[in-house]
Amino acid sequence: MRNNDAAARHHRLIYLLSVAHRRLQRWMAARPESEVTPAQAGLLFILGRQDGVLMGEAGAALDLGPAGISGLVDRTAAARLIERRADREDGRAWRIWLTPKGRTALAQAKAGAAEVNAALTEGFTSAEIDVVARWLTSIQDKFPRGADE
Repeated sequence: MRNNDAAARHHRLIYLLSVAHRRLQRWMAARPESEVTPAQAGLLFILGRQDGVLMGEAGAALDLGPAGISGLVDRTAAARLIERRADREDGRAWRIWLTPKGRTALAQAKAGAAEVNAALTEGFTSAEIDVVARWLTSIQDKFPRGADE
């Protein structure tokens, strides 16, 4: 089902998404209490749900390819927020684990995310946010990972 409504064609959605993404990323990275980048926070959130995931699983959850997750893990490990350990069953695979410093950073990132989400949803009803969330989620279905690779 395509929306051919004239108003929908003039919203400049690609531009608005791009600008919103850049501004939100810059704003989050510039916060003085932010000890981690938004990408690192995403990795910490994944490990907070399930510590010891395979790097490939974390990459898939973050929509990153092998090079992207490898670089993110390298930077996050260098910050001593996570550690990488060889998988016991497959010596070629690596699992990643939160460090004590990473657990502290995760708690701070959760508090920061709650604050950002409150700012993002301010002035909108729950029903409106549900529509926005549904629309943003639909982008993942319409443009699946791997279709462009």
